[in-house]
Amino acid sequence: MMPMPIFARRPLRRVMSALLLLTALPAAAVTNTNTAAVAQLPGTTPTTIPPRPEQLVFPPLAFQPPNRETFRRVLPDGSVVYLAPSHEVPLVKLALTFKGGASLDPADVPGLASLTAQMVREGGTQKLPPAKLDETLDFLATLVNVSADATFTTATLNSLTNNFAESLTLLLDMLRQPAFDADRLASAKARLIEGLKQRNDDASSILNREWQQLLYGTNHFAAREPTDRTVARITPARLMAMHQQIFHPGNLIIAVTGDFDEPAMLATLTQALAGWERGALVPDPPPPTQVLAPGLYHVAKPIPQGKVVLGMRGIRRDDPDAMALQLLNYILGNGGFTSRLMQQVRTKAGLAYSVRSTLTPEVYYPGDFRAGFASKNASVARATRIVLDQIRDLRETVVTEAELATAQQNAIETFPRRFENKSAMLQLFVNDEWTQRPTDYWATYRERVRAVTREELLRVAKQHLDPSKMAILVVGDWAEIVAGEADQRASMRDFFGGVVQHLPLRDPLTLEPPGGGREP
Repeated sequence: MMPMPIFARRPLRRVMSALLLLTALPAAAVTNTNTAAVAQLPGTTPTTIPPRPEQLVFPPLAFQPPNRETFRRVLPDGSVVYLAPSHEVPLVKLALTFKGGASLDPADVPGLASLTAQMVREGGTQKLPPAKLDETLDFLATLVNVSADATFTTATLNSLTNNFAESLTLLLDMLRQPAFDADRLASAKARLIEGLKQRNDDASSILNREWQQLLYGTNHFAAREPTDRTVARITPARLMAMHQQIFHPGNLIIAVTGDFDEPAMLATLTQALAGWERGALVPDPPPPTQVLAPGLYHVAKPIPQGKVVLGMRGIRRDDPDAMALQLLNYILGNGGFTSRLMQQVRTKAGLAYSVRSTLTPEVYYPGDFRAGFASKNASVARATRIVLDQIRDLRETVVTEAELATAQQNAIETFPRRFENKSAMLQLFVNDEWTQRPTDYWATYRERVRAVTREELLRVAKQHLDPSKMAILVVGDWAEIVAGEADQRASMRDFFGGVVQHLPLRDPLTLEPPGGGREP
């Protein structure tokens, strides 16, 4: 018989140790009741386990969210800093959040802000070539990352406490005096081009790209994507122009967590920012001008399962109905296996492995509501009808008390997770300050959740979820999709009279339709 591997013996050792502990306990330490036998350590109170899970009783969760003003400081130059010291491990994490990202991209160069952030990290500095900078950071065991999303650019540093001062010097040199090394830029652009070539490999990528264009239009940054021609327009001069717009203290909020003393950290940051000119604050992202045209849209791709998204423009983050609509969305399709869509489309009808709805409120303009799933081409029509029927039902009938209670309890019980990690907590506060969220928002969050009523959910469903204003986008084999199931329980003719607009599957590199001329 072969010997048991070490990795398999270790769990067995833990089991044997537990058994030895139980056998070593005095008889009084093991309580045998009619419900369950529970092992007790000497000197503790015996505990009984009820026979059924629903009989378990837990004390109420007592948690008060922290106030962001407790962590907020202001440097002499006016820069805002959030500090949360902790001395458990000798590490320091610093995050510098600059306002501005893809929202600043010129119309002819989408992706410029993202590549600028990438090259700030990869392109070296005026003092250190890229390879030497990488080698120095590796030697210090310091992790540095710079990335941009739609509205913010963030530089993070993770360092040992003893190496923080030197690591911070390198980071600020990188942010203030990037070199945008030509070889590194060429390599980054080549990798980006290779990525563009694969955009049509996954139907989900096609679905998301075309949905964003239907929703926001090609003239809005949220829907623009790079092509081979726009990537070729990215030069060190354009990177530098974007860099100067984003990276400066007038456009910055700092967050620091980890092993440090607050007065020393404030002094260090004050010195680090000295002499760095404060530029103009980046403006808020522009709202889209596109109006979503309701209808049925299709992109052809020979795949066995059709990918579907249906939805409409949604709300802004600070809309008065935001809380109620989030709870309603949980009941509809964001609550996992408790949601109506999962129960009806997957559990009862067996038409999709996964189906869900999402509500994405944007800060500066209305976001979107969408429901999505993948189903066999022949069953796309039936699954789509079920989804729309569930939305209509929310507009016509109040939800059950149990559904509302489940949604509310989920929001309340998961609420503390937002604050369980200090870095994530401070980043939450940074985002709240940038977006001017009320300072009492989190303190009153659970009260506002509890205040939502079933009648309010019915009202917001009628106001914000209107199937007649929704678009349906399908990626798949249209011949199989329109043929439907043999019993014809549903048909694509059920939606918008069967009128469909076929969108071309655009070239992944150029985003041009087949046989179309190149855009300027």
